Amino acid sequence: MQGNEATARQVLRETRAWVRHAVIGLNLCPFAKAPQSRERIRYIVTGATTTEALLEALGEELAHLVACDETEVETTLLIHPWVLDDFLVFNDFLGAGDALIADADLQGVIQLASFHPRYQFADTHADDPGNATNRSPYPTLHLLRESSVARAVEAFPDTDAIFTANIDRLERLGSEGWSRLQRLCRDEAASATEGDA
Repeated sequence: MQGNEATARQVLRETRAWVRHAVIGLNLCPFAKAPQSRERIRYIVTGATTTEALLEALGEELAHLVACDETEVETTLLIHPWVLDDFLVFNDFLGAGDALIADADLQGVIQLASFHPRYQFADTHADDPGNATNRSPYPTLHLLRESSVARAVEAFPDTDAIFTANIDRLERLGSEGWSRLQRLCRDEAASATEGDA
């Protein structure tokens, strides 16, 4: 892995803290708690520094996910702190990620979701609270099994209500509250002992 190993561990710990405190803690995704509690989320920090290397890492993780039983790995977070720091470039890259899925004949099997520190939905301002629903500590590709998504939608068919509830929750939290949560994740990651993930 390129990049400093200690930094990679910090990235991993901070991302795990974000999942615990933001994604699950704020209930931004009501479907995340079960795979997290069952330890079925695979967290990978790639040392990729180019889009080509990231595509290669994505291809490896796609192959790994489909080779694993869902009871072992339900979903993968591919964290890439050293490439695609610019959100617009990151957003453009998603097309290449989807093309890779299609080339691997995995359409309908795996889908790609995306998270970024400066995530911005179309037709929103950069400081709109709703953007925080997809704001992670580092650029991250989320590999989801379509079967998991289908079960989640069946259990909670009104997915629009999730987004609406998230907007309300994040507006109440405010920018200061979101900043405090981000600091909590950084501090927790920094204070973790060497053996902690």
